[in-house]
Amino acid sequence: MSVEDAVAQHYTHGSLEREILEALVASGKDLERLRPGDLAPADEFHLGGRQATIDFAEELTVKPGMRLLDLGSGLGGAARFFAHERGCRVTGIDLTAEYVAVARRLAQLVGLAETVSYRQGSVLDLPFAPGSFDGVYMLHVGMNIEDKGRLFSQARRVLVPSGVFGIYDVMRTGPGDLSYPVPWASNDRTSFVAEPAVYRRLLEGAGFEVLNERNRREFALESFRQMQAKAATGVPALGLHILMGSDARAKVANMLDNLRRGLIAPTEIICRVA
Repeated sequence: MSVEDAVAQHYTHGSLEREILEALVASGKDLERLRPGDLAPADEFHLGGRQATIDFAEELTVKPGMRLLDLGSGLGGAARFFAHERGCRVTGIDLTAEYVAVARRLAQLVGLAETVSYRQGSVLDLPFAPGSFDGVYMLHVGMNIEDKGRLFSQARRVLVPSGVFGIYDVMRTGPGDLSYPVPWASNDRTSFVAEPAVYRRLLEGAGFEVLNERNRREFALESFRQMQAKAATGVPALGLHILMGSDARAKVANMLDNLRRGLIAPTEIICRVA
């Protein structure tokens, strides 16, 4: 099995659409009157969730009408946020076929099928013409990709000359063995966490100028504290535990352990075509 097949298998759930829709109903939501924000507890699969997306959008400085590409778009939450809240037209691409199918269904339910689209494919071989997008971004994607240089070169190819590229990934910040499983991998075969310095070097080699870098470790720790406080009153019907499956508790515990030990930190890097 190739690494990409193993990554897709890791994220494949089997009955994700049904469980999300059932959880929405259990949460008191009317499926005929859903708003994009109603999906946020389950479709923002990165540290800090919706707030992290909001903060990231401010750093990315997107404008209405921009054409954006979401690399590793997952269930499409960030793409729908940029479309609904920032007035952009967004294309998402993801390796996992089930994620793409569910993302399309959720976009229809919240009335955004005309401004967001999703397709299945590899971010290492983007099926788009040069200069197709004004901006490209990815949230918690690089941890599953070994050849980040190729990833960044592909992003550069599909951007316009003035294009912006934003990254929000879990990055290596200290030495030591990571505890597994974590949300992005069951073991180190599909986990390629790298230092920010590696990202910067490869981005510059792909033709980007790095504008800003921000370590969000404290933000992530506070997000965990808030999550644990809410969990003390009971696990909500709608949440990321649906995506993570039966070992969700272990994945969250290991992520927090790795974060507390200083091995990793969610990190933003904003750059533009040089």
